Amino acid sequence: MPVDTSRTFTPINIAVLTISDTRTLDDDTSGKVLADRVVGAGHTLVERAIEKDVVDRLVTRLNNWIDDPRIDCIVTTGGTGLTGRDVTPEALDRVKEKDIPGFGELFRWLSFKSIGTSTVQSRAMAVLSRGTYIFALPGSNGAVKDGWDQILAEQLDSRNRPCNFVELMPRLREV
Repeated sequence: MPVDTSRTFTPINIAVLTISDTRTLDDDTSGKVLADRVVGAGHTLVERAIEKDVVDRLVTRLNNWIDDPRIDCIVTTGGTGLTGRDVTPEALDRVKEKDIPGFGELFRWLSFKSIGTSTVQSRAMAVLSRGTYIFALPGSNGAVKDGWDQILAEQLDSRNRPCNFVELMPRLREV
């Protein structure tokens, strides 16, 4: 999809959340890759944090960020697999108002080109909650790069045509 450079870029405010029982800010490479790409794209990185794979903790963090007027979008990395500790989708299910199924579908289609059929183990997903976008990516650097570079960089760019997530933001809370 083309970016119309004659249009004005509108930066948005993004929070990055790494979901992991073992990582710290010092060794969280996928969170750093994501944060660097957010800033590199011209957006504002409002917050970056790490939470353990505990549904209640994730729900609390997500609800706090959803209700924070400084945050337009949350991008998570990690916790989207199939193991017992992978609980990101379950946490998103508890805060969501609407699913954005095309995100996960497109992510797995793109990921198939990189990792083949192993992509079926990913539960990457996106939801909308109280006017805030939440995108859940797997925890590998490759998955973060694929999700940001091939989907989010364009869809979070207000100049992307024919449409993008940013232009919908003023209408997300309509009833």
